[in-house]
Amino acid sequence: QVQLVESGGGLVQTGGSLKLSCAVSTNIFSLDAVAWHRQVPGKQRELLGSITKVGEAHYTDSVKGRFTISRDYTKDTVYLQMNSLKPGDTAVYYCSTTRIGDRTVYWGQGTQVTVSS
Repeated sequence: QVQLVESGGGLVQTGGSLKLSCAVSTNIFSLDAVAWHRQVPGKQRELLGSITKVGEAHYTDSVKGRFTISRDYTKDTVYLQMNSLKPGDTAVYYCSTTRIGDRTVYWGQGTQVTVSS
């Protein structure tokens, strides 16, 4: 069982920045990758990007250039730095992961991000 806890969400104005954290309950090197997603009520959850076990970050086109995924292995924490935020970025943000050799996808509880115009 892997637990993930997101934090750092809140209210920010258009053009502002937020940094979300995803604290993982196990050694981060035992995980395949950690991904960030977001979801707006009534819409499908959207993948934003991920960071692999070797530290390579990948992004979807919708956030490339504005969002950055990083990690601190000493804290077993993955971050999502979000810059140039727009009202369209308003959503609940989730992190997820799978453990090496285990197909189960573990999810955090989500953190709300609201961008005001």
